[in-house]
Amino acid sequence: MLSPDRIERLVQGFDDDPFALLGVHPDGKGLVARVMLPEAEAVTAYTLAGKKAAELERLHPGGLFAGKLSIRKRQPLRYHAVYPGGGDYWFIDPYSFGPVLGPMDDYYIAEGSHVRLFDKMGAHVMEHEGAEGTHFAVWAPNAKRVSVVGDFNRWDGRRHVMRCRRDTGIWEIFVPQVGAGAAYKYEIIGPDGVTLPLKADPFAFRSELRPATASVVAPVPSHAWTDQAHRDHWAKADPRRQPISIYEVHAGSWQRDPDGNFLHWDALAERLIPYVVEMGFTHIEFMPISEYPYDPSWGYQTTGLYAPTARFGEPEGFARFVEGAHRAGIGIILDWVPAHFPVDDHGLAQFDGTALYEHADPRKGFHPDWNTAIYNFGRREVSSFLVNNALFWAERYHVDALRVDAVASMLYLDYSRKEGEWLPNEHGGRENLEAVSFLQSMNKAFYGSHPGTMTMAEESTSWPGVSLPAHEGGLGFGFKWNMGFMHDTLEYLKREPIHRQHHHNDITFGLLYAFSENFILPLSHDEVVHGKASLLHKMAGDDWQKFATLRAYYAMMWGYPGKKLLFMGQEFAQRAEWSEERALDWHLLDHGPHSGMQAVVRDLNRLYRSMPALHARDCEGDGFEWLLADAAADSVFAWVRKAPDAPPVVVISHFTPVTRHGYGLRLPMEGAWREIMNSDASDYGGSGVGNAGRVIAGPDGWATLTIPPLGTIMLTPDV
Repeated sequence: MLSPDRIERLVQGFDDDPFALLGVHPDGKGLVARVMLPEAEAVTAYTLAGKKAAELERLHPGGLFAGKLSIRKRQPLRYHAVYPGGGDYWFIDPYSFGPVLGPMDDYYIAEGSHVRLFDKMGAHVMEHEGAEGTHFAVWAPNAKRVSVVGDFNRWDGRRHVMRCRRDTGIWEIFVPQVGAGAAYKYEIIGPDGVTLPLKADPFAFRSELRPATASVVAPVPSHAWTDQAHRDHWAKADPRRQPISIYEVHAGSWQRDPDGNFLHWDALAERLIPYVVEMGFTHIEFMPISEYPYDPSWGYQTTGLYAPTARFGEPEGFARFVEGAHRAGIGIILDWVPAHFPVDDHGLAQFDGTALYEHADPRKGFHPDWNTAIYNFGRREVSSFLVNNALFWAERYHVDALRVDAVASMLYLDYSRKEGEWLPNEHGGRENLEAVSFLQSMNKAFYGSHPGTMTMAEESTSWPGVSLPAHEGGLGFGFKWNMGFMHDTLEYLKREPIHRQHHHNDITFGLLYAFSENFILPLSHDEVVHGKASLLHKMAGDDWQKFATLRAYYAMMWGYPGKKLLFMGQEFAQRAEWSEERALDWHLLDHGPHSGMQAVVRDLNRLYRSMPALHARDCEGDGFEWLLADAAADSVFAWVRKAPDAPPVVVISHFTPVTRHGYGLRLPMEGAWREIMNSDASDYGGSGVGNAGRVIAGPDGWATLTIPPLGTIMLTPDV
């Protein structure tokens, strides 16, 4: 074992199994210790208890020392090294420790069925065999050598070469005296013998603040959760029949501090949570907060799936934010991004010198739209890595839901590709069967492990069964974004009012499929960037008409079947497009039309939550009935929302700038109907046209009412 060639490889840092030579080993009837301490002059071995065990001799000028031990039992050792000039150094030998991972870990990891990988992989502060330190574990099956490097070893890859577990391709090492806060990366020599750029830990639980890219050893999680009431509520609830109104937030630009810097989680909690409660939203959806290197990617080019970004402080701050939101009755949704795979040198691309996490063939492994790689969803280790990440956010940070970005790009092998640029599946089709299986596995694991959680898909095609359970052949998501609603309604409202009568079906068509999935109606960040204009400026007409139309649109949307999502700033009619570089234009609330818009959204959320007819059958056809679907010449739409054992709500939307007096409409029942919402109310900045708060329907339900210009009204029986 100690041939000259082997010793030379060890000294140079090229040996792929240093644990076979270094540390404590049998030697005849006793034990021998070997250690690498470059530049040391003399080395003495001690037990951790302080008992002297041996004086070691130099075997190689490169720093290899060895000596017979006086101890009889194999155990970790502490060394005292003396250097020329009188300096000395004490350290505990990592090669004198046994492995942390065991055979059952190997079995479940190799099988791809381990659902707590985050407890085993990455960097974990622990006590092991009597010493405090950190255990590192990383998957790199094709590497010739893997070392963990950091300030603790001068970033020298020869110092902490890791142990390879051949059955799984996982490399591990316990490094004593390395604790929380230590920056580290992995130095990997690929199968061709080339040393790769230093890699961040795929399972890092904390990262350096960009532009630095090292992983950081995180402390043992210590947050004491007190949100059981919130979690119990959702565990017992059917989310399809609950009010869900989502406020989508980019954490870096909702507000900033006085110097223009990011708010840390605690400061964000003090401002954002009370605001969301006041506005009546039920959930906050954060655009991706896992670590990412480039601000303009908005987090969608993530390189650290397990680490809350350092932009907003330490990870425990995010735990406190979630806790505070839950105690205020607010759920937290995270954008989760298995569809984007950035190719930054320190990330997952060519991680061990091979296409490990991605496909090697660019016809399956390259996204032409984003110049990124594509995860190899069919590889069990990759699927397990991603499924475990979904579970991690629910387990470690108690998040309530994941919204999965760009699902269509995962489902279709020919997504954004021309003929000949993609490979068909085994049946000759364009469906990515591996991605389908992965999404089903993720949803089954997520719902099965964490009752009360939800998943949501941004899926822009008509793929069947997105929100159908996986065991029934669907993808298994709880909800799907209704991109058709967003597209058709915005196209309708961009048109001048005089032309809307010719495009009436832009509004009515959506009801043909409104109950084919469990839908969320999204007005997201994607609609207010890249030259698309803010929602206010998408509306046709002069400034008054723009405000009136947007108020009417919001009221129509809150009365339309489906859960609600609104991107930050649009609740007060932000005029400018959103930019991640600056805070929202909160000063606009000093002006009546903007504060009126905010009041509309607040009151709509209050109605939506308090009136079961508006939410309890959002996903079921028996909760909706047209009252007036063909009044194209008037640009008027009317329907009734219903729920068992609850009063109905009639929604009437009108999209021309004229008042319609004496408008006849048959309501569901006779009697008095109370006007509970009028988007044209003067309190909102409207013209104040309405029905004095009350409408009377005759014995046959026929009523004559006033419909305000560019307005939506809601009525409920006055009992």
